[in-house]
Amino acid sequence: MSKPFKSVAMIGRIADLRVAEPMASLTLHLSAAGIRVIANPAIAAAISAEAIDEAELADAADLMIAIGGDGTMLHAARLARAKDIPLLGVNRGRLGFLADVTPREMLQSVDLVLDGNYVKDSRMLITACITAMDGTQQSATALNDVVLHRHETGRMLDFETHIAGRYVNAHAGDGLIVATPTGSTAYALSCGGPIIDPMLDAIVVVPVCPHTLSDRPIVLPADLDVRLMLLDHGDNSAEVTVDGCKLGALTTQDRLTIRRSESRITLLHPPGHDFYEILRSKLHWGRDSRFGASSGAP
Repeated sequence: MSKPFKSVAMIGRIADLRVAEPMASLTLHLSAAGIRVIANPAIAAAISAEAIDEAELADAADLMIAIGGDGTMLHAARLARAKDIPLLGVNRGRLGFLADVTPREMLQSVDLVLDGNYVKDSRMLITACITAMDGTQQSATALNDVVLHRHETGRMLDFETHIAGRYVNAHAGDGLIVATPTGSTAYALSCGGPIIDPMLDAIVVVPVCPHTLSDRPIVLPADLDVRLMLLDHGDNSAEVTVDGCKLGALTTQDRLTIRRSESRITLLHPPGHDFYEILRSKLHWGRDSRFGASSGAP
């Protein structure tokens, strides 16, 4: 039986030794198995892989492997999404909600995936579009979140939210997060947002440091558009970031619209992947704080 993945693209911060060492080890392992390993020129030179411009990696790969933290996974997702190739993550970051393969299990897990023994996980994406008064637009797609945040420190933002064309609220605070279920365990979680099972297609809207305690997170069906507009209150300016990358500035003359993307991203996990086990591990659930022991089932 032929292997489903014959060409693997490597993504990661090669300057980080915690990334470089497992990446080199995995490259040797894959090459010995007859798998073509490709990477951008800087990575390829360090791990003896085939060099290809990063923008063209998705065209040449059947599978993308990201080694690093969730930031590396988000970068890899932007590359993989363009050609709808699956993505596997090896965690060398801190929490690692997206990159869930450990370095200790890396070779065994990758072998299972290459043999077609894996869990396929389709994740929804959202697209942000800034529309200026003259009709020009800037847009980008997120796996995690779209964030509206203040342009200058020391000033609160005043803005309105509209959902599916209906006015919802006027906000004052540091900004707003619009996140996917994948992004619900990222910035949105630190701002008090709920955790959403990634099997759901939903959008969570979470205020950042709201001026009033009544301004609370809300979970929406994924097919409802969210529109944000700054109120015309003096020097009220903001910036929009998409998965941590700047999309552009937002003024009182602009409109920011966030909606479900037509495309999706496919993540691969080793057999036995369990989202709730990851939550228990990363958030230390199921432990009796009085005794420091697990109170859940073995």
